[in-house]
Amino acid sequence: MKNRCTHGAILKSLATFTIPLILSGMLQQIFNWVDAFIVGNTEGELALAGIGATTSFYNLFVTVIVGFTSGISVFAAQTYGKGEQEKLKRILSTFTILLGVIFFAAAAGGTIFAQEILTVLDTPANIFKIAQEYIRLLLAGIPCLAIYNIYSAILRSIGDSKTPFLAVLVCSVVNVILDLLFVMTFRFGAAGAAAATSVSQMTMTIFIIGYTVKKYPALRFPIRQGIWDKAIMLQGLTFGFPPAIQAGTLSAGNIALQRFMNGFGEQTVAAITTAYRVDSVIILPIVNFGSGIATIVAQNTGAGNKLQARKVLKTGLLMIMAISVCLTLFVLLAGAALIAMFGLTKESAEIGNAFFHAIASCYIVYGFAMALRGYLEGTGDMVFSGTAGMISLLVRIISSYAFAVYVGNRIIAYAEMLSWITLLALYALRFFYKEKPFVRGL
Repeated sequence: MKNRCTHGAILKSLATFTIPLILSGMLQQIFNWVDAFIVGNTEGELALAGIGATTSFYNLFVTVIVGFTSGISVFAAQTYGKGEQEKLKRILSTFTILLGVIFFAAAAGGTIFAQEILTVLDTPANIFKIAQEYIRLLLAGIPCLAIYNIYSAILRSIGDSKTPFLAVLVCSVVNVILDLLFVMTFRFGAAGAAAATSVSQMTMTIFIIGYTVKKYPALRFPIRQGIWDKAIMLQGLTFGFPPAIQAGTLSAGNIALQRFMNGFGEQTVAAITTAYRVDSVIILPIVNFGSGIATIVAQNTGAGNKLQARKVLKTGLLMIMAISVCLTLFVLLAGAALIAMFGLTKESAEIGNAFFHAIASCYIVYGFAMALRGYLEGTGDMVFSGTAGMISLLVRIISSYAFAVYVGNRIIAYAEMLSWITLLALYALRFFYKEKPFVRGL
């Protein structure tokens, strides 16, 4: 982008880049919805609770992958902004190998020790076997998910958010078909839903690799020749490690919180995990506009265009504010209906709806936090971003255990709201410290 770009042009650029990201994220979450919807309505609330009991453990893998590749995307976007096209191919090949190997080993370990992990999580006995079968099959798709995300990160860094969307679209269609076949026709239960997800993730990865090879000759790398670059790996790790560590710490904390939530019984597990499943789709526009800000800011930072990067943040803040308000109103009007459709009992649906209404009131806080995070990460400030995430998680864990005795399972929502407020405060303080001249000009 050039300095003379107006806020209208920036808005169009952000929207054009981010809308495919939002659609991709929605499809990814919706095929998780499909698992829960079909299992809940076919097998009942107990099977749904079994799926929910594995959420934090599985998300440990997913969030570390997404966190690491978000950092690599910033690295690649800055490289692209500098005009170093050849280097992008080596970034792609190096981290495809690295992530593929690491997450194959991690998924294998998780499969082997699934029983011990679920025991540590205090998984209720009546859903233990369901959860164990589900997570073991679900982990089979993790290595493919890692490779998909590195390809997606590189494509986003050059401004292509449409190809990852097409890959997820293919994945979603395959997942729905297999869910109907494995769960509703063959009655394989939660295990069938997990198998459907893993196979669809493999399909998604094959698609994005094939599409990238065909559409982007500059990103093709010959097998066995120049596919590993130690210098690029070390440089990329400085971008990927901080958000990965943050994501891993957050997920580890969520595992502790999963154990905390499991203590309230399977009804609360089913209710809150279902509410989170709905919430994870609804807040995607906020999360992905933050990612869009990070990518475009990184491109401008790489090109040495700091003024334009600041304009991107200013426009992004206004867009996220409007989106957050709309999402809050949507949840207040439609949240109860969305939660009820998963086949929960009336009592469980009421627990989930109360959680949903509480957390939606802080969407605007979360939105501002994601915008500032996107700007800071786009300028390369990864370490602080990771540190802020860890601090907000600590606040969430401490408040959950400290105040549960006073408000019961409602603390799950209140603690998350408090962690978002903490996150915004930390990002705002960092931003004001680094950007005093820009703040005065807002």
